[in-house]
Amino acid sequence: MLVFAAPGQGAQTPGFLTAWLDLPGFADRLAAWSDLAGCDLIAAGTTAGAEEIRDTAVAQPLLVAAAIASAEALCGDLEQARRKGGIAAGHSVGELAAGAIAGVLTPEDAMRLVAVRSRAMAQAAAAEQTGMTAILGGDESEVLAAIEAHGLTPANINATGQIVAAGTLERIITQVSAPVRWKECMASMAEAGTSAFVELLPGGTLTGLARRALPGVATAALKTPDDLTAARSLLAEHGALDPFDGGHLPEWRLLVAPHDGTFRAGDAGHPEQVLAPGVAVTSGSALGHVEVRTGQHPISPSYGGTIIEWLVEDGDPVNVGQPLVRLQPEGTE
Repeated sequence: MLVFAAPGQGAQTPGFLTAWLDLPGFADRLAAWSDLAGCDLIAAGTTAGAEEIRDTAVAQPLLVAAAIASAEALCGDLEQARRKGGIAAGHSVGELAAGAIAGVLTPEDAMRLVAVRSRAMAQAAAAEQTGMTAILGGDESEVLAAIEAHGLTPANINATGQIVAAGTLERIITQVSAPVRWKECMASMAEAGTSAFVELLPGGTLTGLARRALPGVATAALKTPDDLTAARSLLAEHGALDPFDGGHLPEWRLLVAPHDGTFRAGDAGHPEQVLAPGVAVTSGSALGHVEVRTGQHPISPSYGGTIIEWLVEDGDPVNVGQPLVRLQPEGTE
């Protein structure tokens, strides 16, 4: 079984996208996603300095876009990535890229959602100076107890012997609601029978952890386009045996708001027809719309499925990228 892994914040380095822009379609994808992300992803990945791309509002969209675009460059498109890979996993913000690769989110919705996420986290971090530090070695339970005793939080549990503590440069705030449990993610990969691990752009960090935690698993990290050859060899050797087998479909998918405005449930022409959880819908069905001064933006899936739950109610104000509804795709019942 082959794993696609998307790295999290901190993996970015100045100019890491430069060589990738020569690949057909790569720059076009980043340009289109820049509008959704609210920042110039091409400039951020090529000419921007280290301080600029350290900004959470820039770093997170940049990393999600880079991972998705490199998966497309590696496999041809995300559909082929889903057919070849058995697991898509993301470290911290990388989970949004993994969601797009797995089919839970469209790439466009992933970029809308990361734009909201990154701005909110940047605003929270600006309220008071914060910091992180990696704690190497020690007994895990003792390290976690010491972190708690000092009023901090374990932001990332990356591997045995590596826990990242985070907090303010005076005390911890609720900036991080739960730790990134990457150690447990790798344990699940091992239990699932992982034989190959491909870290998407900008690769390196997660591959190093995998080599220690998943002994015997073949690894490849995408840093430059030259690394595509080795990664494709792993796809050929460890990917799904039947290239036409769609493999495991996502158990649920997510639709997000395409625009700021007011959410209205049901068909605009038939507002009384609110679709409740459990109702089956077809591709293109009108589930609702976001109302703005200049008109309406429809909410409709590009696939058939069943409504699992609404995450908003009729009349709620919503922001672009805000999750609206979870759906169970056809074929996963």
